[in-house]
Formats: sequence, structure tokens, C-alpha cells
Amino acid sequence: MIGKRRRMQRILKNGRSVILPMDHGITQPEKGIEKVDRVVEVVQEYVDAIIVHKGVAKRSEVIAEMDAGLIIHLSGSTMWAEDPNDKRLVTTVEKAISLGADGVSMHVNIGSKTEADQIEKLGYVSEVCDWYSIPLLAMMYPRGDIEVNTETVKHAARIGYELGADIIKVPYTLKFEKVTAICDLPVVIAGGSKGSEYELYKKVEDAMSRGAAGVAVGRNIFNSSHPAKVAKALHMIVHNNLSAEDVIEYEGNMVVG
Repeated sequence: MIGKRRRMQRILKNGRSVILPMDHGITQPEKGIEKVDRVVEVVQEYVDAIIVHKGVAKRSEVIAEMDAGLIIHLSGSTMWAEDPNDKRLVTTVEKAISLGADGVSMHVNIGSKTEADQIEKLGYVSEVCDWYSIPLLAMMYPRGDIEVNTETVKHAARIGYELGADIIKVPYTLKFEKVTAICDLPVVIAGGSKGSEYELYKKVEDAMSRGAAGVAVGRNIFNSSHPAKVAKALHMIVHNNLSAEDVIEYEGNMVVG
């Protein structure tokens, strides 16, 4: 699939990627992405791809011109739903292609009450993606009554692999080498809730040392008062093999937008 390989190269550079998800607005409004274009303008030099919903992409004035890859998110739910873990398809692969997407993404909650429906849709969408030669990033999360640990994250990653995803996004866990060993696909870690920058950098450094292909960090970038600095730091860890300590030491001298 030459088309899929070419599009994958827009998302992963030499097999590694810093991805900026900004698909959070359906779940709940998030500080920092009221105007997505403002974020893209300052971080696009340091991220390899962004994830947004179709409405954001079609109204953006900068996405069409950015060098970073574009991933359209296909699923969503709101914080007000009876079951917020019930992710529903809200658009199609064909619509994403019409918007110029380099890839699409889906969120699947393993262990949720609607797990069966979500994995059924993941399996179907992966076949549509193969037909159009467009990469599929599967966001695989243990949820509901399932504890998030190495074994459950490993299982979630394997489900995405089995059902045809091209890139897997999962929560970070200790012994992450067991997660990356379970599927020969690029596996990126989720950034999670906003926390300290040092803790984020250490988490990314550890995951990379254990076989991760990169990160998909949203709130820790766009919630930050200096998103470009955080994005550049992550880029240095992922693409230049710097440690968290190296980045913290260097950050004081960073010149970023």
C-alpha cells in the first residue's frame, strides 16, 4: 500500500512522532483550544501531526498550510452522556480524505459497557482505511472497572493491532517494553491530564527507552502557558534522544515562539 506508506511518513519521521491531539472539545470545552489555529501556529515547527475533528479542520485558516500531518478524529462522546465511555462514530474516512487528512483516529474504551460496539466499529473502519490507503491511529484505553496497568494496557494495544490499526495510542505504564513487544506497530503514549513538565518529560523518556515510537500529548501542550516550549522539549526527547534532565537544563536557553 504505497499510499498508506507515504501518508505514514507524514505522521512519523524516521519511525518516531510527536502528535498533538486537539479533539477534546466534544468531550468538554478545554482551556487553550478555544482557537486551535493559535496553537497550531506556535507549535507546528515541533510537532509531526495534529488530531482534530472535522469541523475544526474545515474552518481552520492555517491547517491547510502547515507542514505537520493532519489526522481527523472519527469518534466522540460528551461528559454529559449517561456513559461518557460510549464513543460513537461522528464522521467517516471519506470525509476525512475530503479534508486532506493524512490519517484518521478512533477512540476505543476497553472494558466499557459498549466495548463490543466500539471494537466492531474499529474493525470495520480499519478495513475502510485499508481500502483508501489511509493510516488509522487507534486510541486504546482500559476503562470502566478495569485497572490501568501493564497487563491491561498491553491487552488494549494488542486489540488495536489485531483489528487492523496502523498506529496505537495507549496510556503510559511501567514496564512499557511489554506493551511495545505485543505488537509490531508504532505505539505512542498518551500525555494524560495536565501535570508537571518534568514528570511528563521523564515519562516520555522512559517510554522511548522501552520501545515507544513517540507521544500523543494534548492538554500538557495546549493547557500550558508556553505550548511551544513544551512541544519543542518533547520533540527533543523523541527525535534527539535527550533526557528529561537534558531538556530541563536546556529549556532556560530555548528560543521558541
